[in-house]
Amino acid sequence: MFVLPNGPEMAFDHQMPLSRASSTPREQMAERLPRAVQPFLTWLTAKPAPHEEAPHRSAMGFLAGALAWIGAGVLLTILPFLVSSSLPAIWLAVPIGLLLTCCGLGLFQVVIFHHCSHGTVFQTREANRRAGRLISSLLLFKRFDDYQREHMLHHSAKKLLTEEDEFADFVLGLLGLEAGLSKKELWRRLLVCTFSPMFHWKFFVRRVEKSLFTGDAAHDWPGRVFWGGAIVATLATGTFWIFALAWILPVTVLLQIATIYRIIVEHAFPEAELVAARNKDFVCHATLGVFPGREPPAERATTPAGFFAWGAWWAEMLTVQLFVRLFVLVGDAPCHDFHHRRPATRRWTTYAHARQSDLDAGSPGFPAGYFECWGLFAAVDRNLASLAATLPETIGRAPAAAETAPRSAPVPVAA
Repeated sequence: MFVLPNGPEMAFDHQMPLSRASSTPREQMAERLPRAVQPFLTWLTAKPAPHEEAPHRSAMGFLAGALAWIGAGVLLTILPFLVSSSLPAIWLAVPIGLLLTCCGLGLFQVVIFHHCSHGTVFQTREANRRAGRLISSLLLFKRFDDYQREHMLHHSAKKLLTEEDEFADFVLGLLGLEAGLSKKELWRRLLVCTFSPMFHWKFFVRRVEKSLFTGDAAHDWPGRVFWGGAIVATLATGTFWIFALAWILPVTVLLQIATIYRIIVEHAFPEAELVAARNKDFVCHATLGVFPGREPPAERATTPAGFFAWGAWWAEMLTVQLFVRLFVLVGDAPCHDFHHRRPATRRWTTYAHARQSDLDAGSPGFPAGYFECWGLFAAVDRNLASLAATLPETIGRAPAAAETAPRSAPVPVAA
């Protein structure tokens, strides 16, 4: 790993070293592809082209976008049931619709609900709280007030990767991943959680408990009425299974799968010395940017080899990487490291450009630059490798209580 003086530290797939003459995959895309496709690549990768100006976007734009994704997704999912067509291709609308719905739900989870807890979506604290409480009740997220309190602890260097940290509770508690296990075993446990009906039922039950049965009647009843009314109405009209496919499935199992992979790449497990220090350097090394995509081919598309190389590259970008962007790394999730350095900024609405600006400035106030990993699965592998190399006693407990406090029951972050 190469450290640029007064600049970013960068970790790419398999932690390949970055030389001074090297450029990032996004810079290579900007050099080798027409200007017309650069805005799309900026959205897809969550990395701007060099010297690209930030577009104007408001928090309300994200809210409208989330609603639009969900609306379009639900309509596409139920489309084959609404039209009489013998064409088998119409059923392709169902998986596409589910993906779009999950994208919108992810935006509510990662962007709107999350940034409401920081008070940066609406103008007043009370407006953010009201919106957060309604979202948590309707979409089965953890009660907003509880989430906000725990999330503030998550942003403390003294609490990150301890029992009081929501990320550690999710990874070490609900997912059952343990420090010191082999990377192969950690991957096995992660895949079991991904596909296990028992895991998803456990996750779902905890979400329901923490969103609809919190003891806060003003919070719980809007969700109870919404879900109860929807279930009764669809049962009465004989459309329950369509409702289950178009809404219950993405809100539960699909969103939970996306949450697993979104959270697992948010933080790595640094060396024991950094964990013990619990300072800004620890925060820098515990967070990284994760960007969909990979470097484009070096060959020209006018050659036979280049033609096939570019075709394969575009095929991957428009399938695998597009799916990752819409399903897992939605909104500003790729720039989670920027959020941990500037948690209260309202510049999150232009997250890609804001992060790049901070990176170019040397990340003022922090002793280390930014770490980057290209590709979701490379980032998962990297973080599981860091957990495998971690001694169990170095994480999981707050520094002051590590010697005396008993281990409490893990409480997962609700999706």
